[in-house]
Amino acid sequence: MDKSAVYKTNSSYWDAKGNDVLGAIVLPLYGAFITEEKCKLFGDVAGKKMLEIGCGNGRSLQYHGERKAFELWGVDISEKQIEKAKHHLKTCSLSAKFICSPMEENCGIPEDYFDFVYSIYAIGWTTDLDGTFNRIASYLKKDGVFIFSWSHPIHKCVVTENNKFSFNKCYFDESWYTVPLDFSQGELNLSDRKLSTYVNALAKAGFIIEEMIEETDNEILESCDDNSFFVKRAKMFPVTFVIKARKA
Repeated sequence: MDKSAVYKTNSSYWDAKGNDVLGAIVLPLYGAFITEEKCKLFGDVAGKKMLEIGCGNGRSLQYHGERKAFELWGVDISEKQIEKAKHHLKTCSLSAKFICSPMEENCGIPEDYFDFVYSIYAIGWTTDLDGTFNRIASYLKKDGVFIFSWSHPIHKCVVTENNKFSFNKCYFDESWYTVPLDFSQGELNLSDRKLSTYVNALAKAGFIIEEMIEETDNEILESCDDNSFFVKRAKMFPVTFVIKARKA
């Protein structure tokens, strides 16, 4: 896997298409059918210093800004996404410090500084999970909290065939692959890591896991009029996971 090629492919996609194709998952949503309003992983953020990894369009930063977070920072691989985030926060009378960089690289973020580092459906883009978690640990104060969500690896292994769910991918296969997008929207590079890979990387970086959520919120499911196969999937197996960990 050529890291520079992955950066170029993925940043080009986010610069050109961004949320227009994949959509944006932002707080209070952690992903499909899991919400901060129900889980309350952050608690009271008033007066806290917050860093978002993969800040995208800035709406998750807005969520914390409106809850009186003291300082907002965002890092993203895409200059276009950062431009969107700056514009959006300005319209909300909020401000943040932004850095355009791959999350894996040393990019001038202060160490032992933040109360919270978080990432909503972005951490899985990293080409170096161990290195990224080590950097995140360095940004946090002692006892600081790291919260992130991503697509559940089981979800990526299952396809719909003839109105049934079938495994079509090995859960243990973490090799990088190219995802062609419909309608000539470009392509992406991804790797589907096992849950144990995330857990072990957190442990090696000095984090203590306090909570992991993978259950679909039944109240949200029951409120859905949609009876699509995505909803049916969420009733059968997890489609999103969220981990809250604390720096030891």
